[in-house]
Amino acid sequence: MSILYVSPHPDAFPSLRALIAARYGESGPGPGWGGPPPRVCLQPPPTSGTSIPPPRLPVLEQGPGGLRVWGAAAVAQLLWPAGMGGPGGSQGATLVQQWVSYADGELVPAACGATLPALGLRNPTQDPQAALGALGRALGPLEERLRVHTYLAGDAPTLADLAAVTALLLPFRYVLDPPARWAWGNVSRWFMTCIQQPEFRAVLGEVSLCSGARPVPQQSGSEASGPPKTAAQLKKEAKKREKLEKFQQKQKNQLHQPPPGEKKPKIEKKEKRDPGVIIYDTPTPPGEKKDVSGSMPDSYSPKYVEAAWYSWWESQGFFKPEYGRASVSEPNTRGIFMMCIPPPNVTGSLHLGHALTSAIQDSLTRWHRMRGETTLWNPGCDHAGIATQVVVEKKLWRERGLSRHQLGREAFLQEVWKWKNEKGDRIYHQLRKLGGSLDWDRACFTMDPKLSAAVTEAFVRLHNDGVIYRSTRLVNWSCSLNSAISDIEVDKKELSGRTLLSVPGYEEKVEFGVLVSFAYKIQDSESDEEVVVATTRIETMLGDVAVAVHPKDPRYQHLRGKSVMHPFLLRSLPVICDEFVDMEFGTGAVKITPAHDQNDYEVGQRHKLEAVSIMDHRGNLINVPPPFLGLPRFEARKAVLAALKDKGLFRAVKDNPMVVPLCNRSKDVVEPLLKPQWYVRCGEMAQAASAAVTRGDLKIVPEIHQKMWHSWMDNIRDWCISRQLWWGHRIPAYFVSVNDPGVPPGEDPDDRYWVSGRSEEEAREKAAKEFGVSPDKISLSQDEDVLDTWFSSGIFPFSIFGWPNQTEDLSIFYPGTLLETGHDILFFWVARMVMLGLKLTGKLPFKEVYLHALVRDAHGRKMSKSLGNVIDPLDVISGLSLQGLHDQLLNSNLDPNELEKAKEGQKADFPNGIPECGTDALRFGLCAYTSQGRDINLDVNRILGYRHFCNKLWNATKFALRALGDGFVPSPIPQASSQESLADRWIKSRLSEAVGLSNQGFHAYDFTTVTTAQYSFWLYDLCNVYLECLKPVLSGTDQAAADSARQTLYTCLDVGLRLLSPFMPFVTEELYQRLPRRGPQAPPSLCVTPYPEPSEVSWKDPEAEAAFELSLSITRAVRSLRADYNLTRSQPECFLEVADEATGAQASAVSGYVQALSNTGPVTVLLPGIPAPQGCAVGLASDRCSVHLQLQGLVDPARELAKLQAKRGEAERQAQRLRERRAVPDYATKVPSQVQESEEAKLQQTEAELKKVDEAIALFEKML
Repeated sequence: MSILYVSPHPDAFPSLRALIAARYGESGPGPGWGGPPPRVCLQPPPTSGTSIPPPRLPVLEQGPGGLRVWGAAAVAQLLWPAGMGGPGGSQGATLVQQWVSYADGELVPAACGATLPALGLRNPTQDPQAALGALGRALGPLEERLRVHTYLAGDAPTLADLAAVTALLLPFRYVLDPPARWAWGNVSRWFMTCIQQPEFRAVLGEVSLCSGARPVPQQSGSEASGPPKTAAQLKKEAKKREKLEKFQQKQKNQLHQPPPGEKKPKIEKKEKRDPGVIIYDTPTPPGEKKDVSGSMPDSYSPKYVEAAWYSWWESQGFFKPEYGRASVSEPNTRGIFMMCIPPPNVTGSLHLGHALTSAIQDSLTRWHRMRGETTLWNPGCDHAGIATQVVVEKKLWRERGLSRHQLGREAFLQEVWKWKNEKGDRIYHQLRKLGGSLDWDRACFTMDPKLSAAVTEAFVRLHNDGVIYRSTRLVNWSCSLNSAISDIEVDKKELSGRTLLSVPGYEEKVEFGVLVSFAYKIQDSESDEEVVVATTRIETMLGDVAVAVHPKDPRYQHLRGKSVMHPFLLRSLPVICDEFVDMEFGTGAVKITPAHDQNDYEVGQRHKLEAVSIMDHRGNLINVPPPFLGLPRFEARKAVLAALKDKGLFRAVKDNPMVVPLCNRSKDVVEPLLKPQWYVRCGEMAQAASAAVTRGDLKIVPEIHQKMWHSWMDNIRDWCISRQLWWGHRIPAYFVSVNDPGVPPGEDPDDRYWVSGRSEEEAREKAAKEFGVSPDKISLSQDEDVLDTWFSSGIFPFSIFGWPNQTEDLSIFYPGTLLETGHDILFFWVARMVMLGLKLTGKLPFKEVYLHALVRDAHGRKMSKSLGNVIDPLDVISGLSLQGLHDQLLNSNLDPNELEKAKEGQKADFPNGIPECGTDALRFGLCAYTSQGRDINLDVNRILGYRHFCNKLWNATKFALRALGDGFVPSPIPQASSQESLADRWIKSRLSEAVGLSNQGFHAYDFTTVTTAQYSFWLYDLCNVYLECLKPVLSGTDQAAADSARQTLYTCLDVGLRLLSPFMPFVTEELYQRLPRRGPQAPPSLCVTPYPEPSEVSWKDPEAEAAFELSLSITRAVRSLRADYNLTRSQPECFLEVADEATGAQASAVSGYVQALSNTGPVTVLLPGIPAPQGCAVGLASDRCSVHLQLQGLVDPARELAKLQAKRGEAERQAQRLRERRAVPDYATKVPSQVQESEEAKLQQTEAELKKVDEAIALFEKML
């Protein structure tokens, strides 16, 4: 038995780290070392009786004489689940190891150093203020990493997160108060996300975070139990408290500093308006161009930026394919791009799935439009048969107390149309809010006359061809809706065992998740022999027609040809043999109910068994004897069970994990019922659709979905298209009655007595011809049912263009270019569009299908109202308080328990509500998240990070406009100049790289590559580097260099904004309209301005990038030294020591850039062989250049020496522990290889740190 020895102290974070790792080992595939979970012991391990000191907790012992491992890192590595250390592969494992090493080497010392003084355990040799500074520097890399990542390595917690979170437990409990946590927002968000994971919560419980000043804990034997204190003692303690309060205030000031690389926020005066709520208040009638003649506001505000632009774009026709040409038929050498929107439900409200779809589709549409293609993104809306009918029925009952049957079909449909005309455009408004560049003049509704005519035409053609037919089969039936429903409208609720569920129409909850066993007596058996069967739906035994066993089951060979007696019915049930029976499950005997179970139905078809329906459309029992006749199905469940017990046939009931099918509209339990319905024969159409992908005619991206495509097509079943509703396309089929004695009356399932027609007259002529009688002898009754909504959606790509009429739009835009949607409806919608398109038009409806991922919350959970994690994208755009989120839940029909759970979820994820992020940040963030083949764990804090990015764009453009000046005139075309500096060439080369990656990414639907390239160019290349290099040039005396720099700066803004425009249409339009134009023929809007092509910006310059890289590497070395020695405000002199004259010349050429980028004093390049002055800190820029930063007079050598000596002591102890651990006998054979690699890397890192500390000590000793 393995034992894990841990400390019982609640703040012993190394032991907590091991315990959490053990929890993950239990919940995952098992600990990495392969053994069972260990027993936990809250004490040190027994001593060995040797002179070797006892190991530090935690300690893991794998049984007597087994492996003994100690230390948090090694123990956690062993306990963590195998294969869960990183995002995959050696690269992921390396990334995890890097952050584990950082946590142990940097975070732990910094966290302890900053926390212990707050606990009254101050080390007299340690400066508390320096300790806080060290904590801030240690948090800096985490803050930067977590700015764009939910976790440190991968999409779920790893060993890296475990090591870092436990290292920071003490600061978050005792030092980091709310303002400090706000300053380190990304770290705080990540910390809270991790400690909310079940494995963390199981060990940590509720983590109490620091709320402010904390009293110093009393030691045992404190003043409370001692003698009264003298006045002198009390005075002395008062002074101590005063010093402590000052110290705590310093802590706050130190910790509230922003992360490294960010400027300290200015304190706004109270009378100033919050820049976050700046609004555009210039009177601008809808459709007119926004006035940008005024000065730019001080900071970016989404409300200001997004005002007025959309209505102007729409009024100018920028979104229409006709823009810029006489008609859509006019030839365009750039090509045609056509995509139709996945039609959202008319009842729907925008959710994040819609927002992701819209962001991707609009970005692609805008990119193709800017490339000069004839571009159409066609909007539309789905009539959503079931959803809309339910909404209007509830409204009728609530307002007038009427059901649809009381109102009548025609009057009810009038009410639905009235509701649609009043409420149905809401989702169009929301799509406009998201910036969707759809051609609204071509918007379609699936119940419009044009589309309804196409639906009728499609049905009639398919029925004439025998593709649509009438048949009685099992369907998914909702008793509440009195309708068949499609598979996608069935939610599968998983139960682990006995569960009580609320079912519409029943006052008491109904029991599910149990398996009831009962006996059937063998007919004519002299020994009272019986066969025991089991079922989860005991009421269906009233419809049993046989008992099945496996033909090879030796237990039942003697029962071949025999029957069992039904206890409540006057019939015997044959014992049949069928290989579908699982001999290992239960007794190996299965009851067969063909009318109420799909598997049983197929068995019944094979053995020609009668299918006895025992439920009507309301779920009440029929075709059964009293006392069961007329009982609701779940009342009958209890009655049948009681009757079996009375007859002595009940055998057992036990918990049984199962899946309960629920109607996602009514929440009713779905029943398989036999109903005559209309079906689409899918076999041949599916083969054609599968072959299209195999040939490459239809491309599915990502390719991982192609396997699923072929699997579905190979195993497809015929499609039930009947729905027992009133709202929808009424089926154009008519049942025929012939007033002629020579023609016998027909039955509903008989397909011969059904005809279809585009009109009743056409159907009558067909019937007369079919039965050889005159039309006056034909009576027709139209089917009351409507078609499945997916049928009209399946022909959407061509019905929107007027098919079957040969319109101009149909000839130009069909087939379309692309279908973009979520992978969850690949079969329900995409496959049906392909099948129906090929069958009815002979053409594929589109050439490519791009399937994006599904959106989950930041913790990887499915969006669910009951979890409180459903996010309305409009709330992300405009912001919403926590109370506002709670108020939305009140209208969501959650029961009280779910409501409280949802509120707690909202409070945990959004303690301060959802911040205002704006449309551009939301769109860019969603596209940046999109990696092919993966679900998206959406963290709103990352979206907020992209709002800060918008602010960077704003400030950069504002600075650039000032730098360009009012009289600046850009050159007609961007071109190289002899006056271009190295920085000019470098930034143009980086811009060329961003343009190339953006176009490649758009072509490949690799949105992460596109957004990363654009983000990196704007933030890291332009803002962080080039603009800083530009400042001394613009303020210098070389006018030619300044003019050249201005042209380069303008080019960067012009091309950079065009690059970003598809993702961020509002802010880029706002900024672009403020730039001067290259000529009078420039397009009026950025959204119709040409997208940058690689041929336009062929400025790739590897030589310039290599030369400029030296300045960047020197700058990084200088910044590192400044951080090491806390030189935040001073400008120390910098000396560059080079290996040869060539490197010296290169360094001299970039010395000005180094000074501008690193904010140092003069930068001097030393000739080879000349040493740097005394008192310099040394850093390495490259193998041929080292940086010397003058510290003389800027730091206190004695004070720095004391800190370094303490740091060296701790590093030496850590290195010695690692050496001793590696020297243990059998270490190489008993310790897992990954642990050995980890400890070797940690030892190398510690020894490198020791070397660095020794060099610094030598430096400061010389300065004394």
